[in-house]
Amino acid sequence: MSDLGLMHYCLGIEVWQKEEVVFLTQSKYARDLLYKFNMQDCKTLSTPMDVNMKLTAYDESKKVDSYLYKQLVGSLIYLTHTRPDISYVVGVVSQFMQNPSQAHWKSAKRILRYIQGTLNFGLKYEQPEVPMLVGYTDADWASNIDDRRYTSGHTFSYGTTTVSWSSKRQPTVALSSTKTEYRALNNATQEAVWLRRLLVDLGQSQVDATTISCDNQSCIHLAKNLILHAQTKHIEIHYHFVREKILDETFDLVFCKSEDQMADIFTKSLGKCKFKKFLTLLGIEECNFIIEGEC
Repeated sequence: MSDLGLMHYCLGIEVWQKEEVVFLTQSKYARDLLYKFNMQDCKTLSTPMDVNMKLTAYDESKKVDSYLYKQLVGSLIYLTHTRPDISYVVGVVSQFMQNPSQAHWKSAKRILRYIQGTLNFGLKYEQPEVPMLVGYTDADWASNIDDRRYTSGHTFSYGTTTVSWSSKRQPTVALSSTKTEYRALNNATQEAVWLRRLLVDLGQSQVDATTISCDNQSCIHLAKNLILHAQTKHIEIHYHFVREKILDETFDLVFCKSEDQMADIFTKSLGKCKFKKFLTLLGIEECNFIIEGEC
């Protein structure tokens, strides 16, 4: 154990420490979860959700035990504390806990197949060379096929690893993709304000503006150009909180290509190559401190 570093265990979360590296995982919890649902010998999959999968509450396949389904989904929700890579898909399957079907159950078990192949994955934290807070925000307009509500997501990294993330199905229907992206940007901006204040308390004040990347040009123009606001009165006034933060140079809103939009992993299912790329960018990797059988 001393050669590999010190491990602390609290409420299912393992904290592995060695020199200047800290690793957060839930490998034992994940392994116990597989045994609980008799999936310890299941075949592995490279992504937690099929890229073309669209689940609906009006699925006509056979219904399953809702109590068992709730147990599985609840256990997976706890696993997202150190596994942001499953946040989106867990959010999707959690929408059907009242009346789950075989299709919903199959999708939830697919997450376990993905977990089986990534048991020792977690968040790796190192001393950042450039201690800068950087964010990404995204939204998937009208993505829910039942009510056309959208899913928003954002992520913030400090150095090379994610420190805050969110994947949330919003309670309203947006009338345009711009409005969708702008609301998602507002949520990300509020989170960034809180993180900057937290870093001040930790003695890591951010001198420069925090960069937030968005892949929607209309949203960026709206936030930066006051003239356009007269054409968007349907967007509630409090969402212009974003513009105030840009004017006082707390934040810098920049455009990024869709293929580089890390927040995509929190708003939609992705293909294998793109999913793996974002895993690396989020700082999620296998913990090489773990000895098989000791965790």
